Amino acid sequence: MDKKTEDRIKQLREIKAIAVKGGGDKRIAAQHEKGKMTARERLDYLLDKGSFQEFNMLYGHLEGAPGDGVVYGHGTINGKIVCVYSQDVTLKGGSIGAIHGMKMHKTVELALEMGVPFIGLHDSPGARLPKLGESKCALGDLYEKSGGSLFAPNTHGSGVIPQISAIMGTCAGISVYSPALTDFIFMVDKQSHMFITGPAMVKTVTGESLSYDELGGAEIHCKVSGVADGRFASEKELLDGIKDLLSYLPQNTNEKPEVTEEATNADRMVEELTEIVPSVPNKPYDIRDVIRTIVDKGRFFEIKAEFAGEIVVGFGRMDNKVVGFVANQPKVYAGSMTVDSSDKQAKFIRFCDSFNIPLVLLVDTPAYMPGSDQEHRGIIRHGAKVLYALCESTVPRIVMVLRKAYGGGNLGMGIVPGMGTDLIFYWPIVEVGVLGAAASVQLYFGKEIRDSDNPKEMLKEKLSEFGDKYSNPLREVSANWAIDDVIEPKETRKVLIQSLRLLSTKNRNTRHPKRHGNIPL
Repeated sequence: MDKKTEDRIKQLREIKAIAVKGGGDKRIAAQHEKGKMTARERLDYLLDKGSFQEFNMLYGHLEGAPGDGVVYGHGTINGKIVCVYSQDVTLKGGSIGAIHGMKMHKTVELALEMGVPFIGLHDSPGARLPKLGESKCALGDLYEKSGGSLFAPNTHGSGVIPQISAIMGTCAGISVYSPALTDFIFMVDKQSHMFITGPAMVKTVTGESLSYDELGGAEIHCKVSGVADGRFASEKELLDGIKDLLSYLPQNTNEKPEVTEEATNADRMVEELTEIVPSVPNKPYDIRDVIRTIVDKGRFFEIKAEFAGEIVVGFGRMDNKVVGFVANQPKVYAGSMTVDSSDKQAKFIRFCDSFNIPLVLLVDTPAYMPGSDQEHRGIIRHGAKVLYALCESTVPRIVMVLRKAYGGGNLGMGIVPGMGTDLIFYWPIVEVGVLGAAASVQLYFGKEIRDSDNPKEMLKEKLSEFGDKYSNPLREVSANWAIDDVIEPKETRKVLIQSLRLLSTKNRNTRHPKRHGNIPL
């Protein structure tokens, strides 16, 4: 090696050694004192060892700001290629300037072009404010040059590649809109915050005094707003969550999720289901127990676990193949469907349909929640989102009715013929009908009951008679061709796996040519 080459290599190594420290040792130490990882440490933990290749690392190094506050490139997670950026709060506070925004844009654009998942690790207060007197137009510098263009590849990539956002610190303004366009948002409890304007501005404008957590903390967005999909106790747990989630997803819309090769018993009878699910239609139980009992190894990755608990959605495997579950939760509002659950359900169904993930709907619902609160909040419009998602979906879809399905619940869970559900199964304890047994008996036999010598005894007799004659699936199946079979609860896993095998070669696309649909948003 000649001296010039040797000197330049030495110089390169020295410059890169400085660049990897971002804002320097003091700012890194300050980050650690807060219990936080640095931007690069987060990438080191998330990606397979030695797999990360960084781009534009040295941009701005002569000005003392290498990388302009964001680290981006590509690497692998459990061998799968991903494109990723991680905002560096030690440099210019992680604020988004022109080059910072361009690097974020390039990350998503590259992921879209290569057909691989995109992951954004966010830790930024928002747009970098221009210096007064130096810009042609304050808004031009604030938005055109600070990452607003990132929204375009986020939007174009929707339904084409999986997009995952992690909120690692306090993010505001423009920094929260890109995550809001992605498929999943994860947050760290007591550390992550998302808001359009922070507590100080809120106090100035409205007089409302709120802490960061009260305004836009992880608990608020996971429980109340529904903006986020998962809350984790630490950064490492969040990053582990991303790894786990990716194991259920394909690289892009043209692929199917990976099929694992673990030993499973596809014919296993699930005897405990009759103990988990009581036959009394208004007695609560946890639908998660049902899901964990029928999936492989009891593994279930739930999405939005803390939001709209009346519906449960998430990923599991059956016979080593990924399945998306949508299930009513009888322990919350008796499994009634609501404005919030409709949004949660519709978004999950559309995600699964985009990425070739078959759907299993486990039904136990008294229908949509009645009352002025739900009507005034727009339950008709929000419920229509679910109908739209179901009717638009073309992936394999199976409905398993466990215990009850009344009225509009048959619509919202895809039981009604003509909505595109492939197979429908009932358990023998199911109650079916426009109304529940008690309401139906009062409607049809109320006067007769009230006029009888013993109304209580007459009510009991009519309830028994109605259950045997009118809401019994063993009678319904004789007249309703849409019910493919009535099965024993213990057969649930076996029947679902057999059905998924049948539907694995399904090829149905009845969509009419159009620019896009107008979903009732």
